[in-house]
Amino acid sequence: MIGVLLVDDQPLLRGGFRALLDAEDDIEVVAEAGDGAEGLALARERLPDVALVDIQMPVMDGIETTRRIAADPALAGVHVVILTNYGFDEYVFNALRAGAAGFLVKDIEPEDLLHSVRVAARGDALLAPSITRRLIGEYVTRPVRPGPGTGLERLTNREREAVALVAQGLANDEIAVRMDISPVTAKTHVNRAMVKLGARDRAQLVVLAYESGLVTPRG
Repeated sequence: MIGVLLVDDQPLLRGGFRALLDAEDDIEVVAEAGDGAEGLALARERLPDVALVDIQMPVMDGIETTRRIAADPALAGVHVVILTNYGFDEYVFNALRAGAAGFLVKDIEPEDLLHSVRVAARGDALLAPSITRRLIGEYVTRPVRPGPGTGLERLTNREREAVALVAQGLANDEIAVRMDISPVTAKTHVNRAMVKLGARDRAQLVVLAYESGLVTPRG
């Protein structure tokens, strides 16, 4: 059973999401919160698999909530998915940097919401290659800040190559073709790189690749 925490200051939205999610045999809403501080406390208490977190809330916003969940070792199994009214914007970018697994717009189709919750619960990032390319597009306007201690020195050459391809928006199957390896091996390279770099998911891996200077944005 996939446990979901709903964190949003709009009771009507929470009620709609709860009704949809609880109707599924494999999903259960374990708690609701009206702000980020309450959501963080409930995450620690209920340990959900997925936390659907609104990006703009009173008391503590979604970015800070995400950051605190990502920084807490006891909450390593909680996958944060950001809810937004606006699609990809500055807030979403900052939430991904803070450790969110991905984002959803609030007017998402019901079947897409259910699929996204299941994807997040598996530990996969909600960043399709097209979304990754949008993330890259946002980052093009930001300065790269390479520096020591990024962890890149711990990667093998093949792992570095795989990370660079992830940062270009390629999926594992595409990485496999580019590197002339099997999809399973490509996934292994990516997963090992995530562990070595301390990235929670592909979203953070993309950000780290640019911030470390491994990949340079093309303007």
